[in-house]
Amino acid sequence: MHGRRKFEEALATIPAEGKKESVAYLVMKQIQAIYREEGKLKDLSSKERLAQRQVVIRPLVDALFVYLKLKKEQIVVKGKLEAAFTYLLNQEKYLRVFLEDGDVPMDNNASERAIRGFCIGKKNWQVIDTINGAKTSAVIYSITETAKSNNLKPYEYFKYLLTVIPELLTAQKRELIFQEVHTHIRQFLSAFILLSLCSFVSIIVPF
Repeated sequence: MHGRRKFEEALATIPAEGKKESVAYLVMKQIQAIYREEGKLKDLSSKERLAQRQVVIRPLVDALFVYLKLKKEQIVVKGKLEAAFTYLLNQEKYLRVFLEDGDVPMDNNASERAIRGFCIGKKNWQVIDTINGAKTSAVIYSITETAKSNNLKPYEYFKYLLTVIPELLTAQKRELIFQEVHTHIRQFLSAFILLSLCSFVSIIVPF
């Protein structure tokens, strides 16, 4: 999680001989303990996981935030450590959500991994320069990553959706969807042609 990363960054600024006695190190050890206990629950059902979180992990989380609030008052120098404390304390409400629902993951690592491919390739998709194009791209990626997270092959899943969904729609709804898809395709082609023309002009008429 981002909070852990911020304390890792703060710890990196401390000389080696003083690391294990530092506040950043002690916070990191507490966070590691929470992750270690959460890792033991991965094979449990949602209900069982929630029960164990209440018994085992909630006391660790409570202790962490008590420690953070106590030590925050003692930090007088602004820097990475102060920023790490501020970030974690400001996010306390949201960092506790997983304690109330066995289906909620402790962090958003899975989501970050899911969008990594999109982030890496975003420079290649500059033709997506309209709101509708961006929305369409987001929907496609959302469906793709949902399929992958459920151990489905994206291509086969899309093929299934595009085969089954039309059969469930009325003729009127099918026509409306066709018109919307046609509009998206036209917008995409227009943007692509415009970008291609700009690239061509920049080649033959250098500035």
